[in-house]
Amino acid sequence: MQAAPQTKDLPAMTAALEQALAQDQLRLLYQPLVDLQSGAVISLEALVRWQHPDQGLLAAHAFLPQADAAGMTAAIGLWVLRRACADLQAWRRGGQNGLRVAINVSPSQFRDPAFGAAVAAMLDECAIDPGTLTLEITETALTEAGDGCDDVLAGFKARGLSLTLDDFGTGHGSLSSLKRYPFDAIKIDADYIRNVVHDSHDAAMAKSIIAMGHNLGMKVVAEGVETESQCDFLRRNMCDQIQGYFFAPPLDSAELHQLLASDRTLPAHLLRMHRPPRRLLLVDDEPNILAALKRLLRADQYQIFTAGDGPQGLALLAQQPVDVIVSDQRMPGMLGADFLRKARELAPDTIRIMLSGYTELQSVTDAVNEGAIYKFLTKPWEDEQLRGHIAEAFRVKEIADDNLRLHLEVRSANQELAAANRRMEQLLLEKQRQISRDEISLSVARELLQHLPLPVIGMDDSGMIAFINGAAAGLFRHSGGLLGNEASAVLPELFPAGSDGGLPHHHLADIDGQRYTVMCYPMGEHSASRGSLITLSTVEADR
Repeated sequence: MQAAPQTKDLPAMTAALEQALAQDQLRLLYQPLVDLQSGAVISLEALVRWQHPDQGLLAAHAFLPQADAAGMTAAIGLWVLRRACADLQAWRRGGQNGLRVAINVSPSQFRDPAFGAAVAAMLDECAIDPGTLTLEITETALTEAGDGCDDVLAGFKARGLSLTLDDFGTGHGSLSSLKRYPFDAIKIDADYIRNVVHDSHDAAMAKSIIAMGHNLGMKVVAEGVETESQCDFLRRNMCDQIQGYFFAPPLDSAELHQLLASDRTLPAHLLRMHRPPRRLLLVDDEPNILAALKRLLRADQYQIFTAGDGPQGLALLAQQPVDVIVSDQRMPGMLGADFLRKARELAPDTIRIMLSGYTELQSVTDAVNEGAIYKFLTKPWEDEQLRGHIAEAFRVKEIADDNLRLHLEVRSANQELAAANRRMEQLLLEKQRQISRDEISLSVARELLQHLPLPVIGMDDSGMIAFINGAAAGLFRHSGGLLGNEASAVLPELFPAGSDGGLPHHHLADIDGQRYTVMCYPMGEHSASRGSLITLSTVEADR
C-alpha cells in the first residue's frame, strides 16, 4: 500500500477521489471468513479499493483527508452498501443463498441518524434478508457515539441486522461494559494474531478474548491469519472463524466465484475437535543418527520432522505443531537442555525427551527439575525400548489432548448456551423497550382524548365502560360512577330500544334535551385492542 499523501496534496486527492466515485473507479473486493468447525466459507468482508489511474489499486480510506473525511466516507460507505446488496441479490439468484456479507461502518456513519434508514431502504429495494448483512463497528465508533450508542445498536438489531465489534483490543472499550452491547461477534485485531504462536503475551490476549466472547454468547473471528501455525493455535483455542491471506486474499467478483465454485475448505487437521496425526520432531547434529531414528520409527506411522541443531528446531516449532520432541544434548551452538527449555516456552504442550551419549549432569538435572525434559535416554539405544518410550510419550500427550478436547467440547456447549441466553436477553430488552414505547404512546393518546372537546367513551368487548374523557364525564355528570360499570345500565340513553345491549354503528340519541349523533367504532382492525370507541357530536337544530 502506498503511503498517505502529504497535507499539501489533500485538496487534490479529495478531488481525485470524488472523480473516482463519479467515474466508477472504485472496486469492491471480498475476503472470505472461514468456519473452523466445518472449514467452509460462511461469510465475506467487503473491502473497497480505489483503482488509481497512476498508482494502481489502493485502499481508498487511506487517502481520505481529515478535513473532508466525513463526507467522503459517507459517500463511499453508501457506494459499498449499494454494491454489496446488489452482489448479494445476484448470488442469491445464482444459488448461493447461505452467504453473508459484512461491511465496515465508519464512526461518522455510525453517528448519522439517517444511516440505519438508508440500510433498511437498500435491503428492501434489493429484497434481501437483513440477517445476511453484517455491520462491522469499531470501538472508536462506540466511544465517539457516547451514551447514544446503545440506542443506535438497538435500532440496527431491531431491523434484523447482525453486528460485529471490529478490531477488538485496539480501542478504549471497557470489557465490563461490553455485555450491554448486542454484538453477535467480536473480531480479534490482526496485531494480536501476527505473533500469537511465539509471543506469550499475544497468545494470552487472544485466549482471553476468545473465552470472554464465548462467555458472552458471541462468535469470535481472528483477523490477519497468514500461517498454518496461527490457524492451528486458533483451532486449538476454540476460535470460531478466521480471516486472512492464509486462506485467501481479498478477491474480485470473478476470483470469488471461482473459489466458491471449487468448494474449497480448510484441511481437516486444522478444524476444531480434530484428532491430528502423531507428529514427532527429531533434533540431532549427526545426520546418520537422524537417518537411523527415522528408519526405526517409520513403522510406527509418525509424521516425522528433523532438525540439525537447536535453532533449526525452534524455527520449525514456530511454523509446525509438534507433539513429541527427541533431542540430542551436545550440539553446536545450543545444548539440548537449552533447546528443550526454549521449546517448552514456545510449545508448552509438547512432550520432550533427551536422547544423548553425553551427560552434563548439572545442565540435564536442572532441565529435568524445571519440567523441560520428560525422560532422559542414553545412546546407544535399544530399539524396542526406545520405540516403547516414544509411544508412551505420545499416549501421555493424547491423554492430555483428550482432556483438552473434552474441555473444549464443554466450552463449545456452554458457548451455544450463552449465545441462546444472549439472544433471549436481547429479545427481552427489545420487548421491554417496545412496552415502554407503547406505554408512552398510550399515555399520549389518553391525554389527547381527555382534552378533546368531543365526548368519547371506551367500552370493552363485554360492554363495560373502560374509559371516559373529560367532555363525556361532564355530559353525563348526573349519571353517577361510570368507569367499570355496564354501559347499557348506566347510560341507557345511548342505547336505542330493542338493541339488547349492543350499539349500532350510527344512530341519534337525546341527552338532556340535546340531540346527538352517536358513532360506534369497533376496535381491533389495526391493533390488538378489543371493544368499541363511542363518540357523540351535537346535531344542529333545523332553522
